[in-house]
Amino acid sequence: MTSTDAGGGLDLFREGDFPFFTLTFVRDLSPREILTRMGVDPSTVALRDAMDLSDDFDDDFLDDDEPVVTTGTDGPWSWAWEQGGTHGLDERILRAVSTGTEAVVLHYNEKPMHWFKYAVNGETIVDFHTLQALEPTGLDPARLDEYMRPLGLVPGRVAPVHSVLALVEGAFGISLTHPGEVDDERWSGRLNPLPD
Repeated sequence: MTSTDAGGGLDLFREGDFPFFTLTFVRDLSPREILTRMGVDPSTVALRDAMDLSDDFDDDFLDDDEPVVTTGTDGPWSWAWEQGGTHGLDERILRAVSTGTEAVVLHYNEKPMHWFKYAVNGETIVDFHTLQALEPTGLDPARLDEYMRPLGLVPGRVAPVHSVLALVEGAFGISLTHPGEVDDERWSGRLNPLPD
């Protein structure tokens, strides 16, 4: 087992079958405030368990234009989980959720690739994806080097499997507790389409 495979707060995404997701983590912000800042349709916001999500959104749950987002809090970080959308990657959304705090966005798709963004007070500090050799950008692309290099996340090299998950866990202490199947209620809603 390598350091990128070691158990951590995001094991759900190492072990589960999630071919596509976008996770937005925000420090010291409530789940409802994250939904508001991300542009959720206020008429769709409610506390829901897994059954309610299925009943309320059914086939639209994985919509990419108006994705359903589920939230929660683990430690100082609240999170928003889009299973069908990429709103968290949008610079306008990232600016909104990180204003006055910091935010980490982690996207994964079946290409396969991870996309990582870290923002503080509305400014993107580090931004990279793993579709090809790493080329971090942002205001300070080397800010997380002390965490990235030991994981093999080195500019000009291909990222090892699960290294981005390990970065999110190690650099920020982020974890995510999977909502329970029956009684675990989380704030959720449908995001409005991103403006052109």
